[in-house]
Amino acid sequence: MFKQLRHISMALAVAALVAAACGAPTPSASSSPGASPSAGGAASTLVIDRDTSDLISLDPAVLYEFSAVFATHNVYETLVKFEGTDLTTPKPGLATSWDIKDAGSNWDITFKLKSGVKFASGNPLTADDVVYSVQRAIKLNKSPAFLFTDIAGLKAESIKATDPTTVVVTMPKTSSTQTFLIILTFTIGGVVDSKELKTKETAGDFGSAYLLDHSAGSGPFSVDHWTKNTEVLLKANPNSATKPSLSAVLFKHVPEPTNQQFALEKGDIDIANDLGSEQIAALQGKAGVTTTSADSLLLVYVGMNAMFKPLDNVKVREALRTAVDYDGIVKNLLKGNGKKVQGIVPKGLAGYNESTPFQADVAKAKSLLQEAGQTNISLEFLVPTGSAPGGVAWSDLAAKLKSDWAAIGVTVNIKQTATAELLATYRAQKGQLVMINWGPDYPDPGANVNPFTDYKAKSISFRNGWDDPIATKAHEAELISDPAKRVAAYKEITDYVLHNGPYVVLYQPAELFGLRSNVKGFNWSSIGWAELASVTK
Repeated sequence: MFKQLRHISMALAVAALVAAACGAPTPSASSSPGASPSAGGAASTLVIDRDTSDLISLDPAVLYEFSAVFATHNVYETLVKFEGTDLTTPKPGLATSWDIKDAGSNWDITFKLKSGVKFASGNPLTADDVVYSVQRAIKLNKSPAFLFTDIAGLKAESIKATDPTTVVVTMPKTSSTQTFLIILTFTIGGVVDSKELKTKETAGDFGSAYLLDHSAGSGPFSVDHWTKNTEVLLKANPNSATKPSLSAVLFKHVPEPTNQQFALEKGDIDIANDLGSEQIAALQGKAGVTTTSADSLLLVYVGMNAMFKPLDNVKVREALRTAVDYDGIVKNLLKGNGKKVQGIVPKGLAGYNESTPFQADVAKAKSLLQEAGQTNISLEFLVPTGSAPGGVAWSDLAAKLKSDWAAIGVTVNIKQTATAELLATYRAQKGQLVMINWGPDYPDPGANVNPFTDYKAKSISFRNGWDDPIATKAHEAELISDPAKRVAAYKEITDYVLHNGPYVVLYQPAELFGLRSNVKGFNWSSIGWAELASVTK
């Protein structure tokens, strides 16, 4: 999600943040009574306009896209969670406590569960549900599964219930227990209602077809329906211990920031989630409206697929990085709603590399191409539709890059497509140049460094056909317990990727929001979500 969110992003990762996933399905609307609430309308319904074209599923074991992460974070609860905007200290969630013990060749983590928790169905949550949820994610082996299998080193048999309120997870010492706890805060850690889902299973899919556009969680909201490229409606969960102030949340698919702005001004919606700098400026001083920005852990970047010539040549990739006018992007396109970041770890995480060695040096870029023996390069450039993070249209950003690269004799043919379709191509390693964003799935440098370096994880490095030994050092860095030594190790890795990897990291955006003045309690977390149960209007 982040999203990719990540996406992460976030996504992620994630994103992301993002491993191999399904293509974009076509769900049908729920047959639940009542059409979606009229725009902005009902005082008990929070209406959010955003681009949801990345959404492929609402199943926490499948989704890895930013829109789905935001929505389902409010539907499923996790053993461990972060509170508010703090991303430094994991707090108890469904688990009241956890104990980590050295078990010789492994780590054993014992979770004690909160009592009295019920799913939306009314079924009580037990340790069996936790075991089922983790095993289900591993066995389905969809986009986010690598967080459990590759990062945490888990197998289906690694988790067991010792009694109805106790779960024990056995981890290899080649994985970090602290990283695992943080992974549990992401949507893959969402605990599902095993009794409910077992009645929905079809052909061994663990109820995944059902959770495409339904839910089976214990969070403050449940999914009423998803209509593809139209809306997602969440309804308050009457069995949740956290009682939302509002009875419903409607995510409306509105990809154009200008349309979001007009709807906000008219009072038809409550929150605009994808505004650009022009819309933010236009809203200043308008009655009944307020604007805000929030920190983001996203990175906007271009992936250069090393499986395609001449992108397999490190000097060609360095030339493309060297030709970009990064300062112009931040100043003129983003209007300052972002910062120049060129490494693979965003500012705000340990391991952030402040080095920004590239800035529109045409002569140097041409020299690198000459050294590579390359002239008259032509490449396909995949670009999403709608607005990029930070408030610039993806199309405008692509046009700027096209112009910068034309100055060094590189022709790019822009192909703009819906995000879900673009991601399907990217995940299949079929993109040449692909512009997209990435957000970490958990606030740790490994959440970015691993997917950007580890080919075997089938995430970002895989999508760009880049299999490099630096991945070994990345995994070693994750296990370092001394904070200073860990940061130093990540500095070495990110310096290497900066010049050798298949990435043009463009900037780190701010999140821009427009809100009706009566909306209170909306606090955006830089990991890619907000706690909607506390929002009032």
